[in-house]
Amino acid sequence: MNSSNQLIVFDWDGTLMDSEARIVNCMRAAIEDLSLAPRTRQQMTEVIGLGLAEAQAILYPDGTPEEHAALTERYRYHFVEANQTPSTLFPGVEDMLAELNEQGHFLAVATGKGRRGLDRVLEETNTGQYFHITRCADESFSKPHPQMLQEIMDSLGVETNDTLMIGDTEYDLQMANNAGVPSLAVSYGVHDLARLLNCKPLDCVDDIPALRNWLQEKYVLAA
Repeated sequence: MNSSNQLIVFDWDGTLMDSEARIVNCMRAAIEDLSLAPRTRQQMTEVIGLGLAEAQAILYPDGTPEEHAALTERYRYHFVEANQTPSTLFPGVEDMLAELNEQGHFLAVATGKGRRGLDRVLEETNTGQYFHITRCADESFSKPHPQMLQEIMDSLGVETNDTLMIGDTEYDLQMANNAGVPSLAVSYGVHDLARLLNCKPLDCVDDIPALRNWLQEKYVLAA
């Protein structure tokens, strides 16, 4: 039984896991497989956080549905099976999750990853045990649509004012705004500080220790 009724929802890539290099390398490999026009690293990092379908539409706006589907398939192949680029939790993440879980808070993930990819990294990092529910972009509308957050809150019976969304992109924060949920930005991911602050989060923190301290001092203990 959750004692606080507080729900903390984390984005995954760029918030809990340092996976930017792997995502970019997998996308680059998928593009090369299909002999598509190359995209810059900046272009590829800009779409991290979106669902794959939405990302493909931005990267190749003139592409056909068949081309987008092929790119999605090749990206998933490289990410799940072929690519060996390391992607690890940011230092201190597991200790933070264990602490929050022990305190009795509801923990969740709302991610632009597909279900297969998220399940794999949860297993690899042995962190699935900490989350009460997870939602992926291939199960609902992609960020910044509020559906993932709404489904998480409905499933756990938690109201918007008892929920906090944490993420490194404007897509995370816009999703929170669209759901009527307060948000906290982290500046160590893919979007710059100005873009994050434009979404009016409660605050912005610069690393995992600062995130852990903020949750303990300004959110968890303040409830």
